[in-house]
Amino acid sequence: MVSQRALDVLRVIVEDYVDSREPVGSRAIVERHDFGVSAATIRNDMAILEEAHLIHAPHTSAGRVPTDLGYRRFVDSLSDIRPLTVQQVGAIQRFLDESLDLDDFFARTVKMLSDLTNQVAMVQFPTLGNERVAHVEIVPVSPSKAYLILITAGGSIDRRMVDFDAELDESTLADVRARVATTLASVSLSEVDGAMSSLGESVPPTLRPIIDGVRTALKSQVDSHRKDRLIVAGTPKLVRADVDFAGSVAPVLDAIEEQVTLLRLFGEMRAHGDDSGVRIGREMSDDLSDTAVISHAYSAMGGDSSRVAILGPTRMNYPLNMAAVEAVARYLSQVLGDDA
Repeated sequence: MVSQRALDVLRVIVEDYVDSREPVGSRAIVERHDFGVSAATIRNDMAILEEAHLIHAPHTSAGRVPTDLGYRRFVDSLSDIRPLTVQQVGAIQRFLDESLDLDDFFARTVKMLSDLTNQVAMVQFPTLGNERVAHVEIVPVSPSKAYLILITAGGSIDRRMVDFDAELDESTLADVRARVATTLASVSLSEVDGAMSSLGESVPPTLRPIIDGVRTALKSQVDSHRKDRLIVAGTPKLVRADVDFAGSVAPVLDAIEEQVTLLRLFGEMRAHGDDSGVRIGREMSDDLSDTAVISHAYSAMGGDSSRVAILGPTRMNYPLNMAAVEAVARYLSQVLGDDA
């Protein structure tokens, strides 16, 4: 049985090790913290923690460092996470409010979160099947080619080149542009293909190949909104922190680049109903077993919940990072949610 005092000793070991990166000994605990007991008593508590696999001695050091299980016990004991200050939250909002469009908004989000936590930051791009079309524009670049520009109500902009089988004059292009714009006005992304199919059946036969070309390009654009993908910032911070990894940091970098492992992890969290989640070390797959991932769900425009997260070594400031991730997730939901 681990006593409350021993758990308090675990807490200061975690906090001191995160601050100093140095193994923590009983003498240092007595000198830095007011436990009111001798170093020998603290050593006994540390022995209990070690027997419970919550701390261990790295190499031949006299000090101890937390294990994955120790970090987990520490995180689970955080009953009240101190929120970010009003000034910090205000700075986040002002920085993100300057975004030009949805892509820029998410790029700013991960950069700001990475800078705030000094970890790799990532946001799962929302699936926007229920988002509405704000505008569709067809811009000719040659007699038989045009850019199709899809702008959603949330500010996402997607461009595709459309190749037509025949050359189009200005009046034909204007006719197609007007028909497409009328058909897709305020239509949800999930309804775009059906609306374009109906349009293709209603237009004169001479326009059907052109409408079909636009429909194909639009389908590609809409499908891109449905694919899971991550926007990431701060990967160099992980490389600079390689001293905190027991093995090579290369598998972690590969997992970030390929995204599949992380997207699977986020999917598992969503399936288990974990709005906020902390995964530590060997609670994850081997390629992430030297890391910790802190994530929080956010909602966006009627789609399934997505995730904002940070990833770094297990030696991290969990309370600060958990507060930062939660604050950003709440702001994303506020800006992108159904009531935005």
